[in-house]
Amino acid sequence: MRARRTAAALSLAAATALTGLAAPATASAHQQQQLFPAGTVTTADGRTRLTDAHGRVVQLRGFNVDKYAEVTEADLRAAAAQGFTLVRVAISWTRLEPTRGRLDPAELARLHRVLDWAGKYRLLALVDFHQDVYGPKFGGGDRGIPVWATRDDDLPFEADPDDWFAGYYQPAVQAAFTHLYDDADLRRWQADFYTRLARELRGHDSLLGYDLFNEPSGPIPGDPTDPAVLVAASAALERDRLPAMYRRLIAAVRQVDSRSWLFVEPTVLVGLGVPTELPPFADPRPGADRIGYAPHFYDTAVEAGQDWDPSNGFVENYRAAITAYPNGNRMPVIVGEWGPPSARTPGNRALVARQTEAMQAFADGWAMWYWCKGNGGYCALDPQGRPAPGHEPAFAPYARALAGTPRSETFRDGTYTLALTPGSGGRWTEITLPATAYPDGAKVTVSGARASVVDVEQPRDGRAGTARVLLPAARPGTVVTVRITAR
Repeated sequence: MRARRTAAALSLAAATALTGLAAPATASAHQQQQLFPAGTVTTADGRTRLTDAHGRVVQLRGFNVDKYAEVTEADLRAAAAQGFTLVRVAISWTRLEPTRGRLDPAELARLHRVLDWAGKYRLLALVDFHQDVYGPKFGGGDRGIPVWATRDDDLPFEADPDDWFAGYYQPAVQAAFTHLYDDADLRRWQADFYTRLARELRGHDSLLGYDLFNEPSGPIPGDPTDPAVLVAASAALERDRLPAMYRRLIAAVRQVDSRSWLFVEPTVLVGLGVPTELPPFADPRPGADRIGYAPHFYDTAVEAGQDWDPSNGFVENYRAAITAYPNGNRMPVIVGEWGPPSARTPGNRALVARQTEAMQAFADGWAMWYWCKGNGGYCALDPQGRPAPGHEPAFAPYARALAGTPRSETFRDGTYTLALTPGSGGRWTEITLPATAYPDGAKVTVSGARASVVDVEQPRDGRAGTARVLLPAARPGTVVTVRITAR
């Protein structure tokens, strides 16, 4: 293998000299680089995209981990082998600070191990401050906000075994959220927890940043079964209490960490096509802002057990709802959660394909829910670790780093097609080649450029390969098309 890679490097150098392109670093050096987003660029379509230290547009793909079961090194190794670059790691304030004022050493050490494994396998980790129905006092297991930070005014709470999400509508839960937003001591304790945790984790190269608060909720003055009441409550929360919380948490992390990206979430009503009312946020870090937007992408009917109806307008309404806010505030987008409870039904299978295609138009990255093996449910893998039926579109080839402006990217009937406008030249465009898509290898062709250098590390032994394309500088508006087919 070493001899073959050496020969490939010599061939690459010769091709570079013949084409007159600027000599690049070796392909192997590029393979080793982390894709940490160092900045952003706003393209002609109004989108603000993540870029690496070389100015290449970065696209991140991956999965959520560590909620249902503790993630293992084998899990992260397998995700990287499939060609993914991102994991969204669910953490719990309850588990990390079971007693106020002291981080749990064992839980903290475990989180450090997860980030170490992520770095080992070239994955970026988005740490998600997770909560479901506030926290353990309301049946949330060991996830969410500690009991010692829960004030419910002794109001009633009745869990619905058939609809866990309905817990958010219970008076006790709404009271607990209101106190978290409003009480000075709870505000202080929460911010202090974020500062201390950020101080602990800031040394990890794998740390992309923080999703500051999972699926925020709050008080609902009125009947929660009335859609108009829910929309009004969501708007009020996003205009007042929620942005005040985000500003506190941004400041708390920035006391000790100026490198990480910080992502804000809207309420879950964005999934119903309701645009967010969140304001813009200022980043106190030196230099350019590193604040992004992390909406979730769930169809509520599908979450309730129905098969997706392509005529219901969900994808179109969602895209319309989330576009204006990040574009207007020049924020990159990572979809923090998406995916149906089961992709084996015809409608939900179509939904996975439609969502992966739709996110190309507005998201710089996504984390599907969920990385696990099983015969159904949210698990994206079958018991043998292969893409589960219906989840295949999430395992498609994609460009993880683009030296230029992307115009379109598709994967249909075994053919991957990328159209881009090249940049200044001398930088690699890198395309992930999953072994599931190209089990016998891949062939790369480039059109629209007078000269190009192509280096292909073929998928092998079940591991993803990489196609690297080096394009010359081109006149403005030149479109280059890269096509990848099976050998």
